[in-house]
Amino acid sequence: MIDLQSARVAIQNVEVLRQFSIRIAPGQMVGLIGRNGAGKTTVMRTIMGHLPLIEGRLGLGSTDLSATLPHTRAALGIGYMPEDRGLVPELTVEENICLPLWAQPTLPLQQRLDFVYGVLPELLPMRERKALLLSGGQQKLVALARALTVGTKLLLLDEPFEGVAPALSQRLSEVVAGLRGAGMSVLISQSDLNHSRKLLDAEVVIERGANVTPPAPRPTTAIHPPCTSLL
Repeated sequence: MIDLQSARVAIQNVEVLRQFSIRIAPGQMVGLIGRNGAGKTTVMRTIMGHLPLIEGRLGLGSTDLSATLPHTRAALGIGYMPEDRGLVPELTVEENICLPLWAQPTLPLQQRLDFVYGVLPELLPMRERKALLLSGGQQKLVALARALTVGTKLLLLDEPFEGVAPALSQRLSEVVAGLRGAGMSVLISQSDLNHSRKLLDAEVVIERGANVTPPAPRPTTAIHPPCTSLL
């Protein structure tokens, strides 16, 4: 599904990714593991097109993403939950969720909203509440919901469990686990595996922007066929 090979990426003339590679199969859940500053967020932003490749290749299925404009990638089925949530404070919960759908009017807005509220029903009572009035944990849920509206093929979750209470971490884990078997690829970045080891099919370790030899693979669950409810 997503194939990033030999990527070199720089931020303000400082090379952050150094020949980094990662490949995620359709329906696979992969953990991107590394310490703070290792380059995890840079990988996510490169896939989203926020940072250009100096060198390397980036593909989504048969689509060459390096030749695709950043604002068109949501329409390709990529959803992104940034570490800092990235909500617009003055907009309501539902307006924040709808932002990528408004940017891509070809996507069925009501159908995607119904799907999101089905996955995260706790957001329905706060749909008219402004984002600035939410707790940090509630904002995480909204950011996840926004990513789910367009992430029908690939979901990028940048440190989803960072800085949230244990109960919310458990809830986020349940939501992500519930996506298994939907034909969606998921990339989860973390500094450790305390919250998601049971969720993952594979782990990719990054250090100083480069691959680290991963541990021996563990037995994983089979990848299930796509679920039409996401299409």
